[in-house]
Amino acid sequence: MGYKFMDEISEEEARRILGNCEAEQDPQQEQENTISWPEPLAEEAMHGLAGDIVRTIEPHTEADPAALLFSFFVMYGNAIGRNAHFIAEADKHYMNLFTSLVGSTSKGRKGVSFGQIKRLFESVDERWSRDRVTQGLSSGEGLIWAVRDEQRTTRKNKDGEEEEIIIVDGIDDKRLTVVESEFASTIRVLKREGNTLSAIIRKAWDDGSLNSLTKNSPAQATGAHVSLLTHITKDELLRFLDSTEAANGFGNRFLWGCVKRSKCLPEGGELHKVDFTDILRRLTRAVEFGRTTGEIKRDEEARELWHLVYPELSEGKPGLFGAMIARAEAQVMRLASIYALLDLSNIIKLEHLKAGLAVWKYAEDSAKYIFGDALGDPLADETLRALKSAGAEGMTRTDLYNHFGRNRKSDTIGRALTLLAERGLVFSKK
Repeated sequence: MGYKFMDEISEEEARRILGNCEAEQDPQQEQENTISWPEPLAEEAMHGLAGDIVRTIEPHTEADPAALLFSFFVMYGNAIGRNAHFIAEADKHYMNLFTSLVGSTSKGRKGVSFGQIKRLFESVDERWSRDRVTQGLSSGEGLIWAVRDEQRTTRKNKDGEEEEIIIVDGIDDKRLTVVESEFASTIRVLKREGNTLSAIIRKAWDDGSLNSLTKNSPAQATGAHVSLLTHITKDELLRFLDSTEAANGFGNRFLWGCVKRSKCLPEGGELHKVDFTDILRRLTRAVEFGRTTGEIKRDEEARELWHLVYPELSEGKPGLFGAMIARAEAQVMRLASIYALLDLSNIIKLEHLKAGLAVWKYAEDSAKYIFGDALGDPLADETLRALKSAGAEGMTRTDLYNHFGRNRKSDTIGRALTLLAERGLVFSKK
């Protein structure tokens, strides 16, 4: 018996297998196998200072414009610290963002974009860029330690008097941007039993109160302002991110952005000839404004648009894709707030909300491209990719067994095939 990916059959054969029924198909299922690369960012996303920065750098780099924009948001949102915020019900949303730049291959120029943006911020806040922007994300305890609180205790001195001593030196600057160029390694760490990284990352996005239950790691952090910028390929992401991290909300705290090389520049562009004086002046003012701003609110026009888009943003969508975009409302408002701050405004206006929605549209389309036909089961997802590659010939169970290096049991492959068949993604043929 052989198995085929459903797209590799004729209409006549499909009718024979499925029956010539007229029932309406699941729209999500219809889209799963025809998902294309996201359309370029809409013009609304290029509003204000952020757009001017991207347009200035873009001709001189091979980086994707989306990678430049997403990297800028992460850096700006962290540089301004934990003061500017938007309130949704009882939750304060600060401007720290988690972003993952996803390429089809390792040559998507994901890291190039960060280098271009970091140079700007080195001119605006050299100390923060040097001391509070770091590389690597391997343990929850390590993340807490980088933003740890001071800890004191009391003990008796040689005279028998109690005195207070510092047992853990605290970090005064709770801002921290972590750039992880090997996000696949981080995701693999999440699967280790007892690893606390996933839970701590989720808390860092939520409220900045971090602690570990590990006995040997008593450090804790309050008011931590952590931002993440990660790089990974689509294949790595689907191979290592399982349904657990989708279900527990780890994935939907990230903005997912598909990126690729925008152009070929053998000589590397001529960015050194560009005069950034005006942009640096505006960015310096925007950072200063963001640091001194408190609550951010919508004006009436933005509120009217929000009421129109909120039902769709808050409506759940099925599958792994739906799990990955389940925080759409909060992500949009963080983005819109950043656009407002860049315009030196503590009021979200219509253009700011439209800009935030445009960026979210790209992030949602990216998530759909990445996760649209994924089930969150690594073996089933890899089986589906193998069957797609096999084309119309399909694969037998023996073929699949060999594909997995003969180290997967027949019953586990069978369960993966059953799951795919239940979703209507594959069929068997004797």
